[in-house]
Amino acid sequence: MDQILSLVFSVEFVALVFVIVLVRSSIKFVPQNQAWLIERFGKYHSTKEAGLNFIVPFIDRVAADRSLKEQAVDVPSQSAITRDNITLSVDGVLYFRVLDPYKASYGVDNYVFAVTQLAQTTMRSELGKMELDRTFEERSQLNTNIVTSINEASEPWGIQVLRYEIKDIVPPQSVMVAMEAQMKAERVKRAQILESEGDRQSAINVAEGQKQARVLAAEADKAEQVLKAEGEAQAIVAVAQAQADALRLVGEAANTEDGQSAVQLDLATRAIAAKQAIAKESSVVLLPENGTDASSMVASATSIIQTLNRHK
Repeated sequence: MDQILSLVFSVEFVALVFVIVLVRSSIKFVPQNQAWLIERFGKYHSTKEAGLNFIVPFIDRVAADRSLKEQAVDVPSQSAITRDNITLSVDGVLYFRVLDPYKASYGVDNYVFAVTQLAQTTMRSELGKMELDRTFEERSQLNTNIVTSINEASEPWGIQVLRYEIKDIVPPQSVMVAMEAQMKAERVKRAQILESEGDRQSAINVAEGQKQARVLAAEADKAEQVLKAEGEAQAIVAVAQAQADALRLVGEAANTEDGQSAVQLDLATRAIAAKQAIAKESSVVLLPENGTDASSMVASATSIIQTLNRHK
């Protein structure tokens, strides 16, 4: 009896262990950002996402564990020939992630190796379309072109390439020497251009200053001439005004009795001076009989003065 009970307990214990193992095998906890591919009898059955999942023990199995996180893969250095036949050594970093775990598992044997090789061939192809100078100047555009080409080719693998970054572009030593010489010549050229621009600007400033100086000198001469002319005009006006005032005063004085006497005296004085002048011209001078009369002398003086004026 004891043997039977012992046997029953043994069977129940084994059955309990078997159930526990079955339950434990059927429960699967998939981590975040991962996907498990389940095969049943060797054929794809389903894709289990993050969380609690159940499978059939001994029938289903986890065939692949795919990470859905962004991955970075180093692209080894390789040689590439540019459009102008320059050999370059180029390496880079590829960033991608798995969009479709089924395609990444069954569409290609090793998607990491495949996408790396695709990045290398695509990079060689894109560099072959560009000249050496453009590879340095348009590196961002080159990265964009590589990403676009890789995405078109890797779509059947369920892979999305997010970006590609070129780390180093190393040309041959001879090309580097030539590039350094070119950069040196370019710097010398820029220095000469800047120096010539400075000389040109200096000459322009000097010419502009001389021009302004001449303009200012001409304006000063003009102002001086205008002021001189205005001064002469004012002097002429002042002289004329003074002569007019003098004549007016003489006229006013001549209207008086004393003025008439002064006029006669002045005329007599001038007549005597005129006779002296005539005496210098001729040794013979004819005087009127009434030469002692003042009026006669005035008339005679007037006549003599008119004669002298005609001779002049």
